Amino acid sequence: MLKSVLQTIDARRKQIASSLADFLRIPSVSSNPAHAADMQRCAQWLSGQLAEAGLEAKIMPTRGHPVVLAKSQHRPGRPTVLFYGHYDVQPPDPLDLWTTPPFEPTVRGNALFARGAVDDKGQVWAHVQAILAWQEHGLPVNLVVLVEGEEEIGSEHLAEFMGANHDALVADIAVISDTNQFARGVPAITYALRGLVYMEVTLTGPSHDLHSGLYGGAVPNPANLLCELLATLHDKQGRVDIPGFYDQVAPITPQEREMWRTLPMDEAAFAGELKTTPIGEAGFSTLERIWARPTCDINGITAGYQGPGAKTVIPSKASAKVSMRLVPNQDSLAISDAFTEAMQQRCPRGASIQVVCHSHTPAALVPMHSPAMELAAEAVEIGFGIRPALIRGGGSIPVVGLIKSILGIDTLLVGFGLPDDRVHSPDEKFDLDALHSGTRTAAALYERLAHLEGIH
Repeated sequence: MLKSVLQTIDARRKQIASSLADFLRIPSVSSNPAHAADMQRCAQWLSGQLAEAGLEAKIMPTRGHPVVLAKSQHRPGRPTVLFYGHYDVQPPDPLDLWTTPPFEPTVRGNALFARGAVDDKGQVWAHVQAILAWQEHGLPVNLVVLVEGEEEIGSEHLAEFMGANHDALVADIAVISDTNQFARGVPAITYALRGLVYMEVTLTGPSHDLHSGLYGGAVPNPANLLCELLATLHDKQGRVDIPGFYDQVAPITPQEREMWRTLPMDEAAFAGELKTTPIGEAGFSTLERIWARPTCDINGITAGYQGPGAKTVIPSKASAKVSMRLVPNQDSLAISDAFTEAMQQRCPRGASIQVVCHSHTPAALVPMHSPAMELAAEAVEIGFGIRPALIRGGGSIPVVGLIKSILGIDTLLVGFGLPDDRVHSPDEKFDLDALHSGTRTAAALYERLAHLEGIH
């Protein structure tokens, strides 16, 4: 049957890309209240597509944006697979850096350009089309599809939703396609993700903005002091200088180092593409820094006048947003507390400080060697024609931890994107070959996971 399903996908290749464009035209920007109606419209559209694919689909409200929940006909004795994705997208700004408008999907150079093309609408669409291709034959597994609308704003209401709908989400394994291949021609399964702690630091000095000529040199300048404070976050070897930050870091195993050494990583090309020079924690390669070492980065600084021309002021306040990527074994709450204490203790004289934690997500690690992982590798080989690499990812997907803590199951991270897809940036794209191979992989994955033993 799988052969017939794959032939159906091959025959529908152009149609699959064309229908994805309809999905991408809906500006489902979850962070912008002006797009609330678009979020509802997108959920309705996707629910309709899942119903056409033969699933019982419905839109479930949350205290934020709705969840699309769909279910196949469940039969006793078959494994149950939970597929998770998200239909919300990042804001498209800055608009002037897009070659073509972000919500007018355009094909250039065998890639489809639009906001959400690969993150995550295109990858969700690969699974929807795989389900549709199985419709004539009947899915070989019990399937639950959960597609939320708040991933890009931290999945604020997802834990509450999963807890309230626990029985409807019970499964043997979860599948997420929101990650990348290692490179073109090197498909991959991701077995670990870094966690995230997102902080904001605000320094307050004078009661109001001051004329820099009348007061400069005589009063504390919060912008200057903030730069001084942020400069303490790293030592000269590139290590994060927060007490206890590395205490629980899981070391890189010799097996992992050997696996990564064999990957086609060209550090010169990596630097050349980004027009920069790789730097970071001393003693580690670029891949090791991205995948298996924790980091601390300033994501934004706000202070004083930032409009056109000049305005000579000493600002009353200055703030910075700081994110820390965590690796397995690090406690996200403990790291948040350690960061807060360090900033408070180092606050320069002449300013008061406020430190806020906006979000925290632990790192995720799934077994590299398990029956489910082997079945997933077989599916990728069927879809892409080559055995996948096993890699880590530097980003964070909070739902992986929620699925483990609430449902008690592991997640297979089988993604189809490419590293140069410009996720979250202007000119985001999805390679059409990757879309096709990903759809084939999704179809094969459901067939392979039908062989999963030890079901509930």
